[in-house]
Parts: sequence; structure tokens; C-alpha cells
Amino acid sequence: MAAVTFEHATRAYPGSDRPAVDRLGLDIEDGKFLVLVGPSGCGKSTSLRMLAGLEDVDAGAIRIGGRDVTGLQPKDRDIAMVFQNYALYPHLTVAQNMGFALKIAGRPAAEIRRRVEEAARLLDLTAYLGRKPKALSGGQRQRVAMGRAIVREPQVFLMDEPLSNLDAKLRVSTRTQIAALQRKLGITTVYVTHDQVEAMTMGDRVAVLRDGVLQQCDTPRKLYEEPANAFTAGFIGSPAMNLLTEVPVRDGAAVAGDVRVPLSRAAVAAAGETGTVTVGFRPESLQPVPAAEEGFAVTVNVVEELGADAFVYGSLEGPGAEFATADVVVRIDPRTGAHRGQRLRVRIRPGAAHVFSSTTGGRLPA
Repeated sequence: MAAVTFEHATRAYPGSDRPAVDRLGLDIEDGKFLVLVGPSGCGKSTSLRMLAGLEDVDAGAIRIGGRDVTGLQPKDRDIAMVFQNYALYPHLTVAQNMGFALKIAGRPAAEIRRRVEEAARLLDLTAYLGRKPKALSGGQRQRVAMGRAIVREPQVFLMDEPLSNLDAKLRVSTRTQIAALQRKLGITTVYVTHDQVEAMTMGDRVAVLRDGVLQQCDTPRKLYEEPANAFTAGFIGSPAMNLLTEVPVRDGAAVAGDVRVPLSRAAVAAAGETGTVTVGFRPESLQPVPAAEEGFAVTVNVVEELGADAFVYGSLEGPGAEFATADVVVRIDPRTGAHRGQRLRVRIRPGAAHVFSSTTGGRLPA
């Protein structure tokens, strides 16, 4: 097992006006599960491929277990990679696919058999060892790809969106299996996904990337409760955080319509010349109030029923509406029977608002 370190690692493709990965600095502890997440084109897969040795590192360095692997070939890095498309040999059985790398490495047949059988037991694949990939479901093929990585007993697992080809229900069950398996094996794992729910439910730590730049790396809970900037706040969470931009600061508070969000002196000072801030609040941070009380008026456009929860997607009306950059989402009790066209009045729960700089997007002190 080994820790992984990105030391200001940069990858710039010829002809591009900006690096695909720009001075990435990450420390991944031995045995931990780190998830790289972000929108398409943010550099997460490029970062993983740099670690695997499949992309050049134009500046900086990458270390595995304290050893500088920046210039090493993939085969010399002691890593195992699980791809999105499984990459199984169709003419080989499950057992042969899982043991193929060991066979190429010249390991004894008895050792290959032992490792394959051990991995098959872990992954509940024992009954399928004699089958060909075409006789397996998508989830079973993914487990075979996992097994092929496990039998190599590498220092680091690398996984590039391994669940993207599975249906929604199977993704949920398989991600739980992968997370449990990683904790059992204790092998350092770097996992790439564009699905922030997947990232939050699987990782010990989650690194959020945007345009090749690391925005924040922290525990899932810390990312959710204390996002470092407005981008992370809007990206992490499902549904996303509501963000009101360019809200004016008056008398020590951000004022949107008749809603006042008290600010610290430091936050007021940080508002600077613009005199405005961005105010964020989660859907669950809004609570319905009587029509006469302070709050936002929201016209219901869509009600999303999820059984135990329901989410209202609506538009701000009246004072404060000019600060909305998107529809407002409110979590409600599904038994309230909210419907399209209904008008709700909601307020932000005390202490539940997040405040960000209008210019840099950075989080402002509470």
C-alpha cells in the first residue's frame, strides 16, 4: 500500500490556451479512497491518466509511496486500473481474464489460481469463473474488471468512471460494493466520476476540479456544510444549492427583497467596492412561513415527488426576484400536497445561509 502525492502537477496539450490540469496539489493518505469529481472537461480523467502514466506531466511531479514516478512507464508504477468499458477479452473465461496479467508476468499457475479464487470469493464471482464475458450482466462484467485489478495486489487502484455503463439501480448497489471492498482491502484508491452523489457516498475525501484547477479537497460532510467557494457550493449537493448573485449589502446585512442575512464585519469589508455578495442556501434550509412573515415568495413550477421527500422547483416573485440566477428549489413535506401554480412563502433558517464574494466567488467569513 502507498500514499499518493500530486506536487503541482500540470498537463498542457499543444495548441490549448490553458492547461488541462493546472498545478494540481493533492495528498492522498495510504489506504484512503479519494474521488475526483467535476463537470466534463474539468481535468479529472487527465489527472488520473497522469497518475497512471498514460499522460505526460509537463511540470511538477507525482509520487507513489514516496517514490517519484513522474517519468516511469505505467507497468513500473505498481498500479491497477479499472476502465469505464471493462476492457475484458471476449474469448477468455472470467478466470482467464482475471489472471491474465499474472500469466503475462510469468507467475506460477498455482499462485494465479489461488489469487483468482480469492478475488472471486470477495466479489461473489466463484460460480462464473468458467463463463465468457458475453454470458455476464453489466454488473458482473464490472466485478470481473475489479477482480482483474485485485489479483495484481497493486499499491494503488485507479478507477475511471467504472459505473457509467450501468443502470441507475445497479449503480447504487455496485458503488456500495466497491466502497465496502476498498475498505476491506485497504488499498489506496483514486476514483473519477462526474456524478457528485457517487462522489459523496463513496469517498473518504472528495476533490472538486474546475477547468483543471482544484477548487477544494475535503471530507464529503465538510464540502457540503462549508464549501470553499460558490462553484463548489453549487456543484455539491442534489438538488444543488440555491445561489442569489449580486445581493446588496446594507447596514451589516445582505438584503434580498425583505430578507436580511446578517454578515460579519469581515464579510462586509470583503464585499469591497461592489457592495454586493452572493448568498447561498440549501433546499432543506428553507422553511415555509405564513404569508405575512418575512421571506421569499415562490411560485411552484414543478413538484418532484421522491417518496419520503419532495422538492419544489419554483420562481422567485416580488421583492428579491431580481437576484435569482436560477429557479429556487425547496424541500417540503410530501404530505403538504403542493401543486403547480401554487404560491409559497419561505424563509432561510437562521444560520443556514452561505455567503460568497461577488468577485472571486470565495467563501466569506461568517
